[in-house]
Amino acid sequence: MHVTVSHIENKIYTIRGIHVMLDYDLADIYRVEPKVLNQAVKRNSNRFPEEFCFKLNPGEWNFIRLKLDPIDLGKGKHRKYAPVAFTEQGVAMLSAILRSEIAIQVSIQIIQAFVVTRKTMAQLQGVIQRLEGVEYKQIDTENKLEQVLRALEKDQPVKQGIFFEGQLFDAHVFASNLIKEANHELILLDNYVNETTLLMLTKRQAHVQCKIYTRITNALLKDLEKHNFQYPSIELIENKSNHDRFVILDDHKLYHLGASLKDLGNKCFAFSRMDDLLPVLKDKLLV
Repeated sequence: MHVTVSHIENKIYTIRGIHVMLDYDLADIYRVEPKVLNQAVKRNSNRFPEEFCFKLNPGEWNFIRLKLDPIDLGKGKHRKYAPVAFTEQGVAMLSAILRSEIAIQVSIQIIQAFVVTRKTMAQLQGVIQRLEGVEYKQIDTENKLEQVLRALEKDQPVKQGIFFEGQLFDAHVFASNLIKEANHELILLDNYVNETTLLMLTKRQAHVQCKIYTRITNALLKDLEKHNFQYPSIELIENKSNHDRFVILDDHKLYHLGASLKDLGNKCFAFSRMDDLLPVLKDKLLV
């Protein structure tokens, strides 16, 4: 029988937090009867402390049997007692006491299989840890977003927040709720307005007046003309003196946006509410 490392890997189980092989699998590989193998271990019991081998308890044996396919299960289903499990050190000691030609040939492959299994488990654990880290960050981000949107719905004063790159829909919902929040007036200060911005502003209540302080271009004027023909009018006011973006709602709520309304969610941006600075901003920019 030609024994490969991959074949041996399939015979390695994790019991009590360590990797082991069972006596009947080892006997099959060494081409001896399980009884002969275990008798050799008993004759050399001083070489096999519990760190090298131990007998499975009923629960552990049932756990292993659930993982076996029908062919493998046939080897052990008529056993009167649970099998003995051998750790990597125990397997190495087995090859020394059996002293058969086959034992010498396959012992190295068995040890190599244990090494491969350890490396695979270590890599898998690393992947799991990274996935858990990503999941925790995602959950934290979703919780913060939920708090922001819930506060907006309840008209509570949201002070600040961050949306990360790729949160296009989340940022869109945030901006839409902000626009819908206005009861009688919405003022936008944004030097990068286009038809996307105008489309978003159609979400405001029909009676809400809207002004945009921005750089006025011919293209924007043409877009505005079409917008105003179909929707409640928006007033454009030339303003080139500001870089950041601001939204003023009902003359008492001031939001600072880290990105233009049309670009929210394309890249990471933050927002903050700064009502106390509204008088200063109006004095400096809305003139």
